[in-house]
Amino acid sequence: MTIKEAQTLVDQWIKKYGVRYFSELTNMACLTEEVGELARVIARTYGDQSFKPGEQSNIGEEMADVLWVLICLANQTGVDLTKELEKSIEKKTKRDSLRHIQNEKLKA
Repeated sequence: MTIKEAQTLVDQWIKKYGVRYFSELTNMACLTEEVGELARVIARTYGDQSFKPGEQSNIGEEMADVLWVLICLANQTGVDLTKELEKSIEKKTKRDSLRHIQNEKLKA
C-alpha cells in the first residue's frame, strides 16, 4: 500500500464508520496519546522497565495507531504525505549527506 492509498483508505473509513474526523486539536491530543503508548512499549521492550504480568510487546500495533492518527491529521489539513516525505528526504539528504558518515560516534 502506498502512502496515498493509506490516506484514501483512512478517509473512506472515517466517512463510512467514523461519522466525521475529530477536530484537529482532538486528533493532536490523540496523536500525543498514541506516541506515549508506543513509548511505553518501547521502554518495556528495550529499556529498563518490565511489562506487568500478562502484558506483551505490541510495537507494530502501537506504530500503526500513531500512523492512523497522523494520516487523519494530514487528511483533514490537506497535507499530501507522499509529497511531504519526498521533500523531507531531499532536505535531509542535502543537509546531512556527509554529517553522519563523518560522525566518529557512529563508527563501530
